[in-house]
Amino acid sequence: MSDIHELTVTVDLRDGLSERQLAELRWHLGLGPQPGHLTVVTDFPCVVVDDDGVPRVGNEPRPLLAGSGPAWRTTGALCSALVARDGLPGGGWALTSRTEIHPDEAEEVGALLRWLAEHVHDTRRQEDGTVRLGYYRACEDPVPSTLEVRDGRVNLTETLLPGSR
Repeated sequence: MSDIHELTVTVDLRDGLSERQLAELRWHLGLGPQPGHLTVVTDFPCVVVDDDGVPRVGNEPRPLLAGSGPAWRTTGALCSALVARDGLPGGGWALTSRTEIHPDEAEEVGALLRWLAEHVHDTRRQEDGTVRLGYYRACEDPVPSTLEVRDGRVNLTETLLPGSR
């Protein structure tokens, strides 16, 4: 059984995102360069070995939904798009991303998904505050699960890292 999960995010975001936020979001989607200052997701912990051979925790930012080309473990293609969305009250942005993630990325991806849920267009928020962002599934599973953020908790993160936020 593989640890790789397919992640499909399809969401409409409110208008009013700053240029800085849009630039960082484009970077996470693989649609633009890395901004000089990150504000959406800021922690990307990783273990690195220093010049003395001592392991230490570093911070190595990387785009989180930037998969492109053929999928590695799931079928189909990995891709992302972010376009202005006409027709929504007040305008906004349409975002679609299909990528593969590993549990080692779950915390960082969860932080980005929580941020997306905070900026979701009001037409996409459930009465109880739950935000449905798309779908996820283990590469062996034939049926995906709904990707949701409820009370600040991302069900994908809880699936991949039980006991986490």
